[in-house]
Amino acid sequence: MSDNWVVQHLMNTLNTWNEKLAEVWSLLTVSPSEFKGGGIWKVILTVNGSLQAIGLALLVLFFLAGVVKTCANLDEIKRPEHALKLFLRFAIAKGVVTHGLELMLALFTIIQGVVSQIMRSSGISRASKITLPTEMIQTIEDCGFFESIPLWAVTLIGSLFITVMSFIIIMTVYGRFFKLYMYTAIAPIPLSTFAGQPTQNIGKSFLKSYAAVCMEGAIIVLACIIFSLFASSPPVVDADAAPAAMVWKYIGELVFNMLVLVGAVKMCDRISREIGL
Repeated sequence: MSDNWVVQHLMNTLNTWNEKLAEVWSLLTVSPSEFKGGGIWKVILTVNGSLQAIGLALLVLFFLAGVVKTCANLDEIKRPEHALKLFLRFAIAKGVVTHGLELMLALFTIIQGVVSQIMRSSGISRASKITLPTEMIQTIEDCGFFESIPLWAVTLIGSLFITVMSFIIIMTVYGRFFKLYMYTAIAPIPLSTFAGQPTQNIGKSFLKSYAAVCMEGAIIVLACIIFSLFASSPPVVDADAAPAAMVWKYIGELVFNMLVLVGAVKMCDRISREIGL
């Protein structure tokens, strides 16, 4: 590594970005049961199991409330076709609450298959690394003390932006796992609303929201693939420009591409909802 402070600082900053992006790429194929060794998942399963009893109690309550609200009188309930309809609704709702965890895991597995297929079809097996061009390193090293002063300012500002964005993108991926855990933990309660016709929209909205969180993985991997294609064609270094202008232009274009990636990742929840989830 170069002994120049500016070069070292820029390389360390780009290494931080590359490490975070590589971690994001690897986390996209990890299931909640494997994340952080599976310790969090065991606690979530315990919480989910403990809430099933409450979910079953609420199921009966929502079912009775739905019967009262949708049936005009007792004679209507006695009609065979209506009684069968009520029985099927209750049985399906009970099955959804009891086996809701399996249902949600199946949905997650399907969407993870979509993520894996996107990775395979793109032909990109890992996130592309960003490196500092050799000609830029040479130009920076040839600068004298006074010429290096504006370079320090440009380097500090650019490094700050890149470091902040690297942590934003990794926190977004970690946040997805937090949402998956929370949805899984409280699932029996919102799923119990399927028992009543007036409250069934709550259960539908819950499943759609959960599907949107799962689909965030596909949106994030697409954003990373697009960024990797951008990174494969790095900004052109203007050899005729002053050192500070050269570094500023190069870092500026990198930061712009990174902002596009971070913006897409931050909007993944909104994008997944706009495509119908």
